[in-house]
Amino acid sequence: MPMLTGNYLLKGLCGLFSLLVLCGFDTSRHSIPVDDIYDGGPGKDGIPAIVQPKFISAEEADQSLLKKKDRVLGIVHKGQSRAYPIKILNWHEIVNDRIGGDSRVVTYCPLCGTGMVFDTHVSGRKLTFGVSGLLYQSDMLLYDHQTESLWSQIKSEAVTGSMTGARLRLLPSTHTNWESWKARHPDTLVLSEDTGYRRNYDQDPYEGYETSERLMFGVNTTNRKYHPKEKVIGVEIGKVTKAYPFSELSKAESPLKDVVAKKPIQIFYDRKSMTAIIRDEQNQEVPSVVGFWFAWYTFHPETLVFSAK
Repeated sequence: MPMLTGNYLLKGLCGLFSLLVLCGFDTSRHSIPVDDIYDGGPGKDGIPAIVQPKFISAEEADQSLLKKKDRVLGIVHKGQSRAYPIKILNWHEIVNDRIGGDSRVVTYCPLCGTGMVFDTHVSGRKLTFGVSGLLYQSDMLLYDHQTESLWSQIKSEAVTGSMTGARLRLLPSTHTNWESWKARHPDTLVLSEDTGYRRNYDQDPYEGYETSERLMFGVNTTNRKYHPKEKVIGVEIGKVTKAYPFSELSKAESPLKDVVAKKPIQIFYDRKSMTAIIRDEQNQEVPSVVGFWFAWYTFHPETLVFSAK
């Protein structure tokens, strides 16, 4: 269960260190400072990842699970569409899934507002993931069940353990509301609240966090140009990163045409549903990240930022 009380800016360390073991994870090999890893509170698997997800139809979701404005993380693969309600992801953060015969991991960090979907095939092996209970720069650290390496969600790479330096391939996903997703994908399946765990999915364990300027855990780099929880869509093309704050997109015509690392892209933004999508010249969706401004900036301090004229 997410824990939201206590001194938010104090680093928690679990137990004694032996061979640089942090909270049961071997950090003798690492690519980030171990001192920057925070104990989030719940402990390893204290927030239970979903490993055998069940799904319901859009009609069933309308009747028992979702309201029009409820947020979902949606993905489409091989003609199949699925929606993962944020109200469920808030309590589980990770869903290990298979779509069209391919393994995927759906991740959501409530502290950063970042929903990211990855291909789980790395270095010739298929991985499954759990919630470590640890944080780096306020962002969740996943761990893989096969090697127990820790993985930074936003960095999309292993940061401790035997797989340090290995990267996860980010896939396109859409953070939108249920009404908008269902209109575009009426045959979508929806992650069921039949997760095997007893949780009140109608209760938001992070209520008020999204509007507050307070961060629950410290980060090394900040920028006050926008409210810390301003929603942005960020893209990385080559070695160039760029963020498009929703407040700026709302002032511009959609689609917004831009060039990043010499690659033409278009940013589609719908004000009503607060949905942003980036597409390339071939109208293919470009993998991107929707999240809070502070989180994007913390991991990409060199980012370019779009400003409406």
